[in-house]
Amino acid sequence: MGGFEDDEPPSKRARASSVEPASLLDSFSCLKPAAPLGSTMARPLPSQGKEVMVGSKGVIKRDEFVRIITKALYSLGYEKSGAVLEEESGITLHSPTVNLFRRQVLDGNWDSAVVTLKKVGLLDENIVKSAIFLILEQKFLELLRNDNVMGAIRTLQSEITPLGVNKKRVHELSGCIISSPQHVLLGFSKLGIESSNSRLKLLEELQKVLPPTVMVPERRLENLLEQALTVQREACYFHNSIDGLSLYTDHHCGKDQLPSCTVQVLRAHRDEVWFLQFSNNGKYLASASNDKSAIIWKVDEDGELLLKHTLTGHDKPVMMVAWSPDDCQLLTCGMEEVIRRWDVESGKCLHVYEKSGIGLISCGWFPDGKHILSGLTDHNFCLWDLDGKEVDCWKGQRSSKTSDFAVSKDGKLIISMNRESTIRLFDRETKQERLIEEDNTITSFSLSEDGDFLLVNLISEAIHLWNIRSCPIRVNRYAGHKRSRFVIRSCFGGSEQAFIASGSEDSQIYIWHRATGDLIETLPGHTGTVNCVSWNPANPHMLASASDDHTIRIWGLKKANLKRKDVGSSNGIYANGNTPSNGVVHQCNGNSSK
Repeated sequence: MGGFEDDEPPSKRARASSVEPASLLDSFSCLKPAAPLGSTMARPLPSQGKEVMVGSKGVIKRDEFVRIITKALYSLGYEKSGAVLEEESGITLHSPTVNLFRRQVLDGNWDSAVVTLKKVGLLDENIVKSAIFLILEQKFLELLRNDNVMGAIRTLQSEITPLGVNKKRVHELSGCIISSPQHVLLGFSKLGIESSNSRLKLLEELQKVLPPTVMVPERRLENLLEQALTVQREACYFHNSIDGLSLYTDHHCGKDQLPSCTVQVLRAHRDEVWFLQFSNNGKYLASASNDKSAIIWKVDEDGELLLKHTLTGHDKPVMMVAWSPDDCQLLTCGMEEVIRRWDVESGKCLHVYEKSGIGLISCGWFPDGKHILSGLTDHNFCLWDLDGKEVDCWKGQRSSKTSDFAVSKDGKLIISMNRESTIRLFDRETKQERLIEEDNTITSFSLSEDGDFLLVNLISEAIHLWNIRSCPIRVNRYAGHKRSRFVIRSCFGGSEQAFIASGSEDSQIYIWHRATGDLIETLPGHTGTVNCVSWNPANPHMLASASDDHTIRIWGLKKANLKRKDVGSSNGIYANGNTPSNGVVHQCNGNSSK
């Protein structure tokens, strides 16, 4: 089994001490209550005032509700439907003055637009000045674009500067006068608008400045609905659905959305399975074993895993695997041995990486896909290009046996062990480092998809979640699983990585709610220590586990009459991994690939 104690020989464990307008009009009928006298929603009575409320809670102002719907119709291009709603409801989207103002802006009648804006009745002088500044800025830039430099200078000196607004931007506009025409386009981009449709974008900017009672913000209905769906999703304790949220029903996920049922058992390895990892696109799974082999499994369209390649050639047990960013290549690392790079499609060994007199104990890819990184038995880290040329080598862990490391997606942050209970966060650009210091020995760790959180497994049968965006802060703790001797690996997973899963020495898989830390599921099935788990990044309903019982289990949803599929000698894949039916054994001796 291999121990975790210092006096035991190296082993897998020795790691630590679209809708038509007509149909939209028809849809308004759903707002009419079934009453013989008809609806006051669709056609207002003269006595109904602005404060009339709608909805079961009585908190929605009727005129705001109608205006937002009208705005949405116009935004979707349903001009006739929007006009009909304005006429039938008696509630106009904009006042005549605002409509005139909008036309003047779109027509480029800047002076008239400023005059009309002052007639809207805005009480806050700062808002008026900010809106006028945007209008005159557009006027200035268009004058420059049309080579009317003198007109632009007059606008800047006699109209924009006296407003006393945004002096930094005024200085930038001054620079446009003495710069090349490209800077005029830069002026548009700094405003967030392209010259081709700059006036429409200007209206959007004005809507952000002016009160919503004057101009309804763009996409307001969409924003409200998105907020409602977000609240429902965040309130859903077991949220793990594949399908998007619907507007038709309130969202709720049950516990049955978690992968808690064994749907397949993979039996191709001949010995303990120590490590496994899904590819970035979720279409493959790679596993590493004490039998000195790695296996690439393909996830078919029905979610069944089929053996694609058995990769042999290592002289020692395979400790871990790592997928390239594009999932076209795979790294396998032998225990204190070498790293091999494989082509996923053909199963061919492309290169062997080794360092004379020093064993390699971990492997990973740089985000550019052009370099690989490895931890060494002398506690250093080495960076190679794909051809095996050593690009960089630097001092890493000082006394820890744990070989885990991680690299941020931008390649700037390298996370590695520093001491038995300390993780080093090293910025390659600034050369600065931050430390995560634990009270107990660290056995493994993994980085979240967004790169902001680190999951740290400890010898004390605890898993800690750290926020590493700035100064590392511990934000949660997960407990319940068993670990006394061996390296047990955990992972993020599920929809938006809302859950934490871990193996355990009691042969079970443990699943916690990431935000609350609650243990929500325990999955029995294996008959040996569960060393590693991996959650499919493309399918939140698929979880894989690797065990000392020589098997890999694939976990999915509980379904009626679901029959478990065993991949092993029963379907042509023999216990030793040789696969005459749907898998191919590939060997690599390392000679021809260097």
